[in-house]
Amino acid sequence: MRRLALFVLAAAVLLVAILWWVLRPAPMPPEARLDVGAALGGVADAGFARAEAPRAFRFPADHGPHPAFRNEWWYFTGNLVAADGRRYGYELSLFRVALTPQAPQRASAWASNQVYMGHFALTDASGQKFHFFERFARGALGLAGARGAPFAVWIEDWRVEVDAADPACWRLTAAAGDTGVALRLTPAKAVVLQGERGLSRKSAEPGNASYYYSIPRLDTEGTVTIAGRPVAVRGSSWLDREWSTSALGPDQAGWDWFALQLDDGRELMVYQLRRRDGGIDPFSTGVVIHGDGGSTPLRAQDVTVDVLERWTSPRGGVYPARWRLAVPALDLVLDIKPVLADQELMVSVRYWEGAVDVRGVERGRALRGVGYVELTGYAPAGSGPGRRQP
Repeated sequence: MRRLALFVLAAAVLLVAILWWVLRPAPMPPEARLDVGAALGGVADAGFARAEAPRAFRFPADHGPHPAFRNEWWYFTGNLVAADGRRYGYELSLFRVALTPQAPQRASAWASNQVYMGHFALTDASGQKFHFFERFARGALGLAGARGAPFAVWIEDWRVEVDAADPACWRLTAAAGDTGVALRLTPAKAVVLQGERGLSRKSAEPGNASYYYSIPRLDTEGTVTIAGRPVAVRGSSWLDREWSTSALGPDQAGWDWFALQLDDGRELMVYQLRRRDGGIDPFSTGVVIHGDGGSTPLRAQDVTVDVLERWTSPRGGVYPARWRLAVPALDLVLDIKPVLADQELMVSVRYWEGAVDVRGVERGRALRGVGYVELTGYAPAGSGPGRRQP
């Protein structure tokens, strides 16, 4: 789930509750206070909607917010290339978290029950540098927000919105210091509903699920800025969209998520939910998206993922750093390798997310591709958030 940023977001609920407490204009009501169990578990506050059954999706309305649910995110990743061959990867993830089911009844313009969190990361493969940034803002006074018509979601000047010149395209902008992106995204594939017609179940507990769709290929052009110098780039992006109120079960420790774009026009998404006992949860799943936009679902038993290499973080923890992913029914074997070993984000919840290269074979035919991988739950216990300067 590139976007299955569920555990990251669940942990962020606790963090934003603390943020609310520090910046509140009035005392935080008891029903808004969250403990660790509420933040990381599957028990939802009364009053929030839950993803319990398939629903009808409507576009473009569903690109916009779903305030009845506690958690929501817009998750973009992409691989970009400059004219001289320099390679870049980017991530822009914007999260909405509701602290209470209802907006506070207060006169203050600062009052809001919505907090937004953003992660922006840029991989400079040629420069062997990984830049990452985090941002928080409350959904008040225009600091952060989301709307459906015309579509936009933003945290200050980190923004995704409909292109005014062409409503079929989106504009994505983010900058921090002398690092940034300004991109135009044009969908090259239709929306793909993940799971059971868009209902993605994450555990056996009723309601531990999300509504989840992807746009697995968006033609991308624009500029990447490194050290204050803009570079024209082209490439391809991937969007994952999810909203939920609770998701992971108590016996789940994290996940490995793969979003791969193959050069034959297909895409492959696989996420493996890891159990605390070391096993792979049967609710792990995936999908093969064909060149014509059709898709074939993958069950946990349809995919094998073997770790070929590992990387030890200088901040502590050991991550997988190369994989062999196989789909035996397709006679498909892929070798997946990070563009940089160190693409670890030391933000409020520590995780690894980065650009990868893909080489493989299917029934004797060579394949190539690019993608993104997300890894959570590998940081050692007690290793709190930090900030590493690139």
